[in-house]
Formats: sequence, C-alpha cells, structure tokens
Amino acid sequence: MTSDLEAAMSSGAAARPDSPLRDEVGALGFPRLALTLRRCRRILTSRKADNSIREERAGTPRLALMRAATPDVAPVDYGGSVMSRIRGSLVPSFSLGWRRASPAAGGLLALALALAAALSLGGTARAQETRIIKPGSMAVTGFPGTFIPNLDEGLPPGIDPVDETFIDIARATLRVFDVSQLGGPASGQLVATPPPFEVTAGQIGQVFGLTYDDGVRDGVPSGVPNLYAGATSLHGIRIVTPDADEDGRPERERRGAAGATFMEGQFGTENGGGPGTIWKIDGITGQVAKFADIDGNSGPGIGNLTFDPSHRQFFASDLDTGLIHRIDAEGRLIDSFDHGVAGRPAHGLAPVADDGSVMDIQGAAFDSEDPESWGYTQDERRVWAVSYHGGRLYYSVGEKSEIWSVGIARDGGFAGDPRWELTVKADKDYAVTDIVFDNSGFMYLAQRGPVENRYDYSRFADSGKGEVIRYFRENPDDPETESVWVEVPQEYAVGFPQGNRQSAGGLDLQYGYDSEGNLDTSVCTQTLVSTGDKLRDNPTLAEQLAAGGPLSVHGVQITPRDLVKPANVPPFGSWFVDFDNDFEDPEVEGHVGDVAVWHPCEGRAGYYEEIPGGYLPPFYPPDFLPPGNLPPCLDVEDVRYFCTPSGLQADLYLHDHAGFGGDSINVQSRTPGVGLATAPSHAPAKPYTIDITGHHPGDRVDVGLCFYRKADKDKGGYYPCCKMTLPLRTPAVSCER
Repeated sequence: MTSDLEAAMSSGAAARPDSPLRDEVGALGFPRLALTLRRCRRILTSRKADNSIREERAGTPRLALMRAATPDVAPVDYGGSVMSRIRGSLVPSFSLGWRRASPAAGGLLALALALAAALSLGGTARAQETRIIKPGSMAVTGFPGTFIPNLDEGLPPGIDPVDETFIDIARATLRVFDVSQLGGPASGQLVATPPPFEVTAGQIGQVFGLTYDDGVRDGVPSGVPNLYAGATSLHGIRIVTPDADEDGRPERERRGAAGATFMEGQFGTENGGGPGTIWKIDGITGQVAKFADIDGNSGPGIGNLTFDPSHRQFFASDLDTGLIHRIDAEGRLIDSFDHGVAGRPAHGLAPVADDGSVMDIQGAAFDSEDPESWGYTQDERRVWAVSYHGGRLYYSVGEKSEIWSVGIARDGGFAGDPRWELTVKADKDYAVTDIVFDNSGFMYLAQRGPVENRYDYSRFADSGKGEVIRYFRENPDDPETESVWVEVPQEYAVGFPQGNRQSAGGLDLQYGYDSEGNLDTSVCTQTLVSTGDKLRDNPTLAEQLAAGGPLSVHGVQITPRDLVKPANVPPFGSWFVDFDNDFEDPEVEGHVGDVAVWHPCEGRAGYYEEIPGGYLPPFYPPDFLPPGNLPPCLDVEDVRYFCTPSGLQADLYLHDHAGFGGDSINVQSRTPGVGLATAPSHAPAKPYTIDITGHHPGDRVDVGLCFYRKADKDKGGYYPCCKMTLPLRTPAVSCER
C-alpha cells in the first residue's frame, strides 16, 4: 500500500480525554464528531453408489450453482458441516494463494475431502463445547446453491435440467467466519479463513437479516451472545407441486398452481418454520431453534432485525404488512408500530394503510419471477432495515429510501414520536436494507438492488449499482436544511467492477486490524464489513488482481472505516472473504445477504468515544451550610461524556475555588432507578470520573456530590465534605455495543 493509504488507515486511533474530538479532523479532512462477467464451464457433480465423484458438462449454460447428489441427505445437527462441499475444480489452499485441483486427482480428492470432513466435524463438536461465536466473529447469510436429485439415473430427452433443479438443503444458508487473522496487509486480496460454522438450508431455509443478543443466560451475563436470523424472500421464491411424472422429484412451478407448496429449503418448513420465522442459533452450542413467528406473513418474510440491549427486546420489520414488531427476549410478540399510519403524518405525508395483499402460491396471479405478485406491502410503508440506537429505533422505508426513527420509552414500548431523519441521496433509488451506527456520530447505510428471481437461480437482485454510504449530523445544525444530517453522504468503494458499487445490502462494524491483518480488539468499530457481488471481478485489473486469488468472489469486503471515497478507489486497501468458496459462478447476482459482527469492547482505551452532553447550574442541598458563611467551595468547569464497555461515563472537571483542599469525591444518585459509581482513588490534575447506569438516554440525572480530603476520611469518623447536587443532561445517545 502507499504511504498515503497507510496514513489514512492509521487515522482511526482512539481519542484521548486531553484531545477532544470536536477539535480534531481525520486524515481525510473530515471533522471528528463528538460522541467480471466471464464465461466458464459449468460442472455438475454426481455421487455414485461407491461414493466416488464424476464430472459432466451441464446441458445448458443457464444452470447456476448446481450440485447433484442422492436426495436423502439429512441436515447436520447443530449447525451443519464446517466444510463447504466443493463444486467445480477450484479448491482453496490454506496458504494465502489458491491452487487448481487436477482432474486426474478426482478419486484421491474425494477421499481426502471425506477424511478432512470427518476430522473437521470432530473438531467442530469439541469447539462447540465452548463457543461458536467469539469477539470478531462474522456471520453472513446467502443462497446455499442447488442440486439435481438422482442425476445418476439420467434425465429423459428433451427435459430442461433447470426444471429438475432444487435448493440444496445440505448446504449452508448461514456461515459464521473467524476473520481474526487475514494473513497480511490489505492489498485487495481474497483471504483464506478457517472452516466456518454452518447452518443449512434444510434447518432454517433462506434467511437474510441478522442480529446478536447480549449473551445474558438465565439472568447471568455469559459473554457469549446468541445469533438470530430472519426468514427472507430476498433470495427468491420457489414453489413445487407433487411428483407427477414419477421420477422421484416434485414438479417445479413458475406460476401459482393448485396444491403448490414452498420448495424444501425455502423457509425451513420441515422444522416448523415459515416466512415469518426468526431463528435462534445458540452462541455456545450451535443449537438451532425457532425463536419467534410473525403470524400472518404470507411469504415476503422479514426485512431485518435488531436487538435493544437496554430493554432486552428485539425489533423485526415485516415486509408483508409493513409493521415493525416488538418481541421480548423469550420470543413473544408484544406489540407493533405501523409506520404507514402512525409515522408518515409526522412529516406531513398522507397515511397509507396496508392494502391486505398476500402471497398466494396456489392462485393464478402468483408468478415466481414477478415480485409484484408476492404480497409485499406498498412501497410507501414498506420497512426494510431496523437499528436500535440512542434510545430510538431507526428504520428505512421504501425503494426511494427514507430514514426515520421512533423513540423507545422507558418501559420499552414505542414512544409515539416518529421522526423523519433524511431521504437518502444516492445514484439509484434502491432500498436500504441495513443500518449501523458508531459512537462517533456516523450512520452507515447499505443499499440492495431491486428484488428479482430468475427461474434458473442465477439472479435475485439487480447488482452493480448498490451503494454503501455514511451520514453524520451537521455540526452545528444548519437551519436552512430540513434534516439535521448532512445533505451529501460519504461513499465507500465496494468491489472492483466499474463504479465500485457492488453492495448486496448487508453491513456492520468490526474491530480494528493491525498492519499485518490481525484483529485488534483494543480498537473498537474501526472497520466496515459489507456484503457484495462480483467483488474482485474487473477485466481491466485482472492481471493485478490475479495474485490475490480468484476473481469471482461473492461475499464480504473488509475495509478500514476511514477510507471513504476518493480513498480506496479501486479498493486495494480492503480484504475479501467469499461466502461459499465456489469460484465458478461469476454470473450470479444477489446470492449474498446480510452480515453481522460480534464486537464487544474491552477497556476504556479500546472503546473511548466522546459524546456531547452538558450540565445545569449546580445547586446546594438544604442541609449544607458552608462553615463561616463562606461562598460555595466548588465550581464545575466542564463535563465530558464517554461510552465505555460498562456504559456511560462522565468526566467532571471541578475547581476548588474556595481552597477547600479536596482531592476525592463520593457520589449518590438522587434520581430513582439510576446508579452512580466512582473510582476509589483520584489522580491529581485529572478529572473525576463517574459511571452512570440505568438511565434513559437524554434523561436528567441528579448527582449528589461530596467533595472531601482523603486524608480526613482516612482518620475515621466524621470528616468535612463540600456537598452539592449536580444535574447532568445525559446525552441522547446510548452506549450499547
């Protein structure tokens, strides 16, 4: 990398108390805010009775992501195999390079893979005895691929193989990657990761949205969260009718038909799931279970999910009705918020009620290749992304995406104060399907192209124009603009194809990485991870990219968050991870979904974000009588707030103007339900730090303050104490991790 790039990547160092963020600018000059369309041969693999493998050319170039096998493959318990089945002839080497397997080695390769799979499964079982989710773990959703059951028996003449192709229920629709070691400095290369933990389509069907909880188990923090995934139609809708030609396979249907059902692997119906199901993956054992069901969702599925750690509850957007559902920690639906009716009028827009349309796969109007027939609620009320932040639930609406928020009350309910935040300014009016925040004031958005569903499984979204952007608040607010957010967002380069706009609609924040690509958990939310299609596919850069691995990468781009455009164009300052290690599918689009990273922060140095707040003039309690009628002994010069792993901290800058000689403080909360604590010792010339818990963001917290000399207290008994009550205006931003 160039020295300029290195300088930009190093600019995200944590701030220090003696260097307020409001007085700094980043390496790129922005203020720091307080608080490949290539042709390739298609390979079908079929498995014979002796478990050897043979290769055949596909009969049509339309076959995408295909595997053939016997039809009675059962899903693997507790998350599936840790090794992806190899399709085609590219096999990853666990050095940083990649090698192409020799066709002559097919039998030996099959034996080696079988042995490796057996050993890996044993290792996985042992690993799951401790945990499958660790700090920095990256979960990704995507389409699992397809197969033709009983291909060994052959297909009758004139039969289109696509008509006999089905979702591969034995392959993963969700993978959890270890991305703690990326193997070297970022240079636009594909990185090899350890085999991921997997959950198969047979277990949970197709899923998109992801979120983690806080890891509290039986009321006790465990340090290991659970992962949640919502059913989706964003990877297509496929229906079948019973086997009519007695070939052992159901009949695929393009249009609604009597007796039609969802294809196996579509919604996990075999395990009691449906289009409104939210699945829970235990972060310790990997056990998969149904967590919640949104009744009445006929097929559009869940837009996205978010967890509210302040009230231990979830929010899920419903693409069928447009409602945002509130769900408790046990999976019970509590209530819902209707943006179309209750939100729009807050911005002077006419209310829009749900039109009641549903997905009827047995009706003649249903067309699997026409999402307009799938029962989505109207665009004006269709909520996609949801994200809890700062005591409010932020959400995106419609294809010409608007970002809104609604407050979450102290009891966890919707506060009834919907607020338009901004209308997304991007080149294309694409839906925003993911929203994340950092505590520096940035809001990150990921677009996903319009929903499609090619019958041959090749395309589920219009790729190549989706953007990843970030907004920050105007500082100070410009009264001439309608929004409190800047008008023009910053954009990231996603992928190498022309335009660098390959977003697949998922993003999250990750720890920092050092210069050798090793995860640095002491630096929080310094890296952006985003999903995308064809991420390394650019013919004009093919020679330069070849050293970094295959070009046909559908997966995740990992980028230092400071590298907004024009930096990192093209994105040689990023690393790339492929979702399924299949590199013979360059034409597919929309096969990758959401991404979520577990990034708890440890230590104030690693999670040090100054956020704006304030204080009111202090007052003195009636029981305090200054001896000798002296003036009050203490002034408050400044209060600065910081987010830490334990929550909100306030640094108090006190002035002993009366010469009282105090060097320590005690604090007592005078606001019911709020807890206060302070360190037992204080360093000279440093601010006094207090921890604040149990408050609602933006609340006033009254701090009973006792300023005293430690030497007096150490003598025992009564000791002089300068008392005051300090009313703090806490920031309207929560410190959830």
